[in-house]
Amino acid sequence: MPESPLEPDAREPAETRRWLRPAWVRLVVMLVVFAGVDALANLAVGAVAGAPFWCLVLGLAAAVLALWLYAGAVRFTERRSAAELRLRDARRGLLRGAGLGLLLFTAVVLVIAAFGGYRIAGWGSPGGAVATLGVMCAAAVAEELMFRGAALRILEELTGTRAALVVSAVVFGGLHLLNPGATVWGALAVAVEGGLMTGTAYVATRSLWLPIGVHLAWNFAESGIYGTAVSGSGPAQAGILHAVVSGPSALTGGAFGPEASLVALVVCAVPTVLFYRAALRRGRVHRRRELRTA
Repeated sequence: MPESPLEPDAREPAETRRWLRPAWVRLVVMLVVFAGVDALANLAVGAVAGAPFWCLVLGLAAAVLALWLYAGAVRFTERRSAAELRLRDARRGLLRGAGLGLLLFTAVVLVIAAFGGYRIAGWGSPGGAVATLGVMCAAAVAEELMFRGAALRILEELTGTRAALVVSAVVFGGLHLLNPGATVWGALAVAVEGGLMTGTAYVATRSLWLPIGVHLAWNFAESGIYGTAVSGSGPAQAGILHAVVSGPSALTGGAFGPEASLVALVVCAVPTVLFYRAALRRGRVHRRRELRTA
């Protein structure tokens, strides 16, 4: 029976695929592959947007396929197992990440509500929440594999950890400018809340499961539970709660969603600092020279 790509072996000769040795080549290959995976997943899930069950099924399938392709791509380009996706770390990492993501966004909503910017107007749509979960499964996995698994991890070889964190976060935030309700401030906020927070979570743990869990739970809570807009992607989708958001953009995030609020920025800055300090304490923040000689 063939081995799972998540637990590949490393029996290939060291002289094979010389053209893939430079970090910048591997970076381009991985980004192209996962940009394609992300686009196909969005098309597939979008095609069944009116059918919550199939949206969930396709979203989960897209997430599993993306994980499988990442592990296979790492084995092909780097001739090693994808240690950052060890199956034995999956349950703990996903649960801890999901708990943190849900806790953080709930804190954001509670603070906004306390200042009068958020109120619950009734129940939403359970079916809409199920569909949202499918969409977020596909998006969170594909984006974390692309930006933390590929961009941040491989950029570290070229620039060191600190610069890789900043560059990957800025690119991640910048791509959100393509969303219909995007703003420059919203993109910068996402760079910090999404890019730096999940980036430091990866650096501190050297596992992708925790950042995937954080990303998934944050986005699902945002739309699937609390019924708010997500990253300027358009009007809020149907979630468990039907919410009314009003007030200054600095408090609520405006059309971009709560991610563009000062509240979210402050709330997410706390775990970001804690993750980075943990990474320093564990000796996981490297210079370029250290990474190349490791």
